[in-house]
Amino acid sequence: MAMQHVLGLKCTICGAEYGVGEVDYVCPHHGDDGVVDVVYDYAAIGRTFTPERLAQDQTRSIWRYLPLLPVAPDVAAGLANGTVLGSVGWTPLYPAPRLAGALGLAHLWVKDDSRQPTASFKDRASAIAVVKTRERGDAIVTTASTGNAAAALAGLCAAVDQRNVIFVPRTAPQAKVAQLLAFGATVLLVDGTYDQAFELCLEAARAFGWYNRNTAYNPYMSEGKKTAAYEICEQLAAVGAQHAAPPHAPLQAPDVIVVPVGDGCIIGGIHKGLRDLLALGWIDRVPRIVGVQAEGSSPLVDAWERGLEGWEMAPVDAHSVADSIVAGLPRDRIKALRAVRDTGGAYVRVTDEEILAAIPALAQGCGVFAEPAAAAAYAGLVEAVEQGLVAADEKVVVLATGSGLKDVASAMKAVKTEPAVVEPTLADVERVLAH
Repeated sequence: MAMQHVLGLKCTICGAEYGVGEVDYVCPHHGDDGVVDVVYDYAAIGRTFTPERLAQDQTRSIWRYLPLLPVAPDVAAGLANGTVLGSVGWTPLYPAPRLAGALGLAHLWVKDDSRQPTASFKDRASAIAVVKTRERGDAIVTTASTGNAAAALAGLCAAVDQRNVIFVPRTAPQAKVAQLLAFGATVLLVDGTYDQAFELCLEAARAFGWYNRNTAYNPYMSEGKKTAAYEICEQLAAVGAQHAAPPHAPLQAPDVIVVPVGDGCIIGGIHKGLRDLLALGWIDRVPRIVGVQAEGSSPLVDAWERGLEGWEMAPVDAHSVADSIVAGLPRDRIKALRAVRDTGGAYVRVTDEEILAAIPALAQGCGVFAEPAAAAAYAGLVEAVEQGLVAADEKVVVLATGSGLKDVASAMKAVKTEPAVVEPTLADVERVLAH
């Protein structure tokens, strides 16, 4: 089925261009690493899709951006109407003045994607995957995941009765596996690493003819993730309209966006969304993007520090309490490095201790309960401020990508306190409060 305003696909390594349908996933010149990017006709989009039209749209989901999404509009609308698929996106952007004050910043917001239907950012990509599966008429869609992408796919498939097969490492948190089973997914626990689960999923999809949702292999997944960038700039423009002179462009970009990074697809998607808005003239600049990786899983930080390109990177032995951002060789490493380099941003490392400390800091500082991978973004902002990478007067957005309920065991480690036990008497309550 026809996708509106999509010109084709372009390889991020060699620049080879393909028409829609010429390749399903990757550039054939580079094997599974030949990540491609979706190319749009921005002139055609801009003639009918305007900021004024967007402002009048009452849709509060990613589907408000249909002209900038690589899906057949009728298929997307049919699946989204009256289902959970229709509620993906348009998550809150919360001001965080107390957190800002503690860091010496004037302006800080937290984009809370734990409010998605399956409680993680990955719903954005999985919504696109479900629509693409139906466009193609494939019977089964599959993915490999440390948990969140899998839960997102399983949940959205359940909403529209779409069969799916999920590969996750046996080490995935129990809460995430429970989500998969509750949604009725066919779950295969791989006795190995995430990278091994990913490779097995690729093999199975090819062997059995399943649609492959895998990040950094399927080019359309970044297109779902980029919608967070649209929302941030729309929401900040609304803030500016209430409190200050109107911005120079219809939407308003922050100065810095801080993103937790594992495979690199989220940070690449955020960059793509910002480039879309700049090409349309809806923002007047692209903000710096700061990528955050866990110290035990930081190959992109190393590559950025050493000036390596994505194809020059080698796998590392990756480990962290932040399971959602553990990747020995990030699959979307080319786009992830370009997101930081092209915007004048940076990559920073944070320890597991800093990640765990960020969970109660975020929760108590602005009311957002984040899983370790999401809290890593705030820990990264703390590190970036300490390194002088963020100025005090800049507008900063931290992207919180998943709910703390995804990993309750880590949350309990993070708080380091036990609730008080009291007798069922007011006197004992007073005794405990006194101490």
